[in-house]
Amino acid sequence: MSSIGKKKLILPLLLLLGFIIAGLGAYYYINYLLTTPITLEEIEVDDTAALKLNLIEQISKKNGITEWKLKASSATLLKDRNKAVLKDVNIIFYTKQNTQVHLTASSGELDTKTHDMTFSKNVIIRYQRYTLRSETLHYAKKPHIIRSDSRITVNDEDSVIKSDSMEILLGQDLIILKGHVEGQFSENSQNSNLL
Repeated sequence: MSSIGKKKLILPLLLLLGFIIAGLGAYYYINYLLTTPITLEEIEVDDTAALKLNLIEQISKKNGITEWKLKASSATLLKDRNKAVLKDVNIIFYTKQNTQVHLTASSGELDTKTHDMTFSKNVIIRYQRYTLRSETLHYAKKPHIIRSDSRITVNDEDSVIKSDSMEILLGQDLIILKGHVEGQFSENSQNSNLL
């Protein structure tokens, strides 16, 4: 065999030998990674939580009639407290006349026994043509009432009303403003449901 023929034969053999060595090296490295125990560092365990759920939906009915529909991005059920801590809450309450009251809040708490709720951070209610804003709101299931004990602002297209506290009587389609109430109204304002 000539020297040119040997060179042509040696080059493919060297490449083949290189691929074999690289393949064996990759096999042993991957095998090492798969058999080496993994150590986890800085794991945070919430020992107060019994269960954490993502993207929850819940519907509450009374005598076959829907009272509210709740959606949240997450819910953490707390041990020994009958509470669920909610994040990014979006809830629709239904009045006796089936009017929808939309509530959004950054966080909330649901009592898992009574279904009473407390909402906080960026609390906004849209009710008929009104937009209500407050730092905290409470919902009592048994009387079907939403209330705020903190300062509240009520806006519609033509007016702004502020009060020290408020109740929405869902069974009567009625908003009651309490405490120091002040407002700015235009001639077009139709605030007949506000007391």
